[in-house]
Amino acid sequence: MATPEIEAQLAPLRIAVKEYGDLIRELKANGAPKIDIDKAVIELKARKKKLEDTEVALAPKEACFDRLKLEDLLKRRFFYDQSFSIYGGVTGLYDFGPMGCALKANMLQEWRKHFVLEEGMLEVDCTSLTPEAVLKASGHVDRFADWMVKDVKNGECFRADHLIKNAAEKIIADKKADEATKAALQDVLARLEGFDDKDMQEVITRFDFKSPSTGNDLTPPIAFNLMFPTQIGPTGDFKAFLRPETAQGIFVNFKRLLEFNQGKLPFAAAQIGLGFRNEISPRQGLIRVREFTMCEIEHFVDPNDKSFFKFKKVHSYPMVLFSACNQMDGQPSQTMSIGEAVEKGIVANETLGYYMARTHMYLVKVGVDPRRLRFRQHLGNEMAHYAQVLFVHSSVPVLQIMNYGM
Repeated sequence: MATPEIEAQLAPLRIAVKEYGDLIRELKANGAPKIDIDKAVIELKARKKKLEDTEVALAPKEACFDRLKLEDLLKRRFFYDQSFSIYGGVTGLYDFGPMGCALKANMLQEWRKHFVLEEGMLEVDCTSLTPEAVLKASGHVDRFADWMVKDVKNGECFRADHLIKNAAEKIIADKKADEATKAALQDVLARLEGFDDKDMQEVITRFDFKSPSTGNDLTPPIAFNLMFPTQIGPTGDFKAFLRPETAQGIFVNFKRLLEFNQGKLPFAAAQIGLGFRNEISPRQGLIRVREFTMCEIEHFVDPNDKSFFKFKKVHSYPMVLFSACNQMDGQPSQTMSIGEAVEKGIVANETLGYYMARTHMYLVKVGVDPRRLRFRQHLGNEMAHYAQVLFVHSSVPVLQIMNYGM
């Protein structure tokens, strides 16, 4: 809870955020062009970031920790370390030592007990090798890719959209920059999500963007699929991938699971297993890696009835929620019961609310400080194409742990 002195400093920033939140609502209500709405969203995000950065800067010192020192300690005690380090290491790959293995095993054991056993879920264990046809049908073959550029001299790789976004935001924030250039870059940011390789190359050339590490020129963007390709069998004709997520194994077995559950809905299926993503430039330690263990639940429910028979057990459970409305209005997160959140429509339905509360309980059970936990609701422009509502569970200052969507 911020002190009155801190709130006094944050008040003007909250008003600035609310101003653009109201503007976006007005634009949507009046049917304004998408590009105008996107420009307003970019400005809203910039104001939100300024507010969040100020909140972090004003936070008491005991509320923060030195992440680099923590990572150094964990590596020295061999909780984990970079894989193949005696050969120079591979970015995004890590080995767990004795204490890391024990910690991971305990967390997985508790997860299975807390969710699978207590909720009576149907557990599956599916192969990591996935035929191309499966991932073609899910859209991963065509869409699970990023545009990549390289430093022409040292070959360092960057995600093209991230490079453009970071370079553009830096220029826009520069008080000395030309206003016409700022306006042009704001237009670029508003349309960036829909850019192809030619659009990105035009922007890089027009604004003379360089490698952020060396200042060298960049290659033209190329499509880089984030899945690891492989072949099954000796002929090399059967194309496959290492799975980027565990969901596909559950979905393709839906019919068998439904039959196992005597044809009744709702039911939940769970899986613990490895996922693989060939990240272009993983630089956040264990937060963004190329091989990772996933614990996934898919709860199948009648779309016309999303009530949950056990919701009464968590109805009064208190949680910190950062709703989309509060974000648009520049307001802080709120503590409320999950029941109140469902009644007010902040959380879409009882099923989603139940799992949010149960996940909060699990994280507290494994040692996460509840004062540092919150659920942030994604704004409309942040959600995946298949989601109607999405909350990100995070630990202060910022550590994404789990996503919950319907």
